[in-house]
Amino acid sequence: MRKIFLGLVAMLYAAFCLAATDVNQANAAELDSIKGIGPSLSGKILDERKKGNFKDWSDLLSRVKGIGKKSAAKFSAQGLTVNESAYKEATAGPTANSVKK
Repeated sequence: MRKIFLGLVAMLYAAFCLAATDVNQANAAELDSIKGIGPSLSGKILDERKKGNFKDWSDLLSRVKGIGKKSAAKFSAQGLTVNESAYKEATAGPTANSVKK
């Protein structure tokens, strides 16, 4: 019985560690827990969030200086979300104008 209890506690701890951190609800400490986000960047995020929640990743990238597509992908891989959505970089396929004839 003790082993089952310890197993359940370990699984809950692991699930908690992997839980997503939403940028619209996280506090400074939660943002700082994302590798690559320090006190300066979390402060910028929180200052912009005071003006209104972020609608999506593009809104976050446009409003917070210091976060680009590469960092957004890295932060998202670590569990950061915007409105519970992971970062998905828009990849445009070839257009009619870009195809050589």
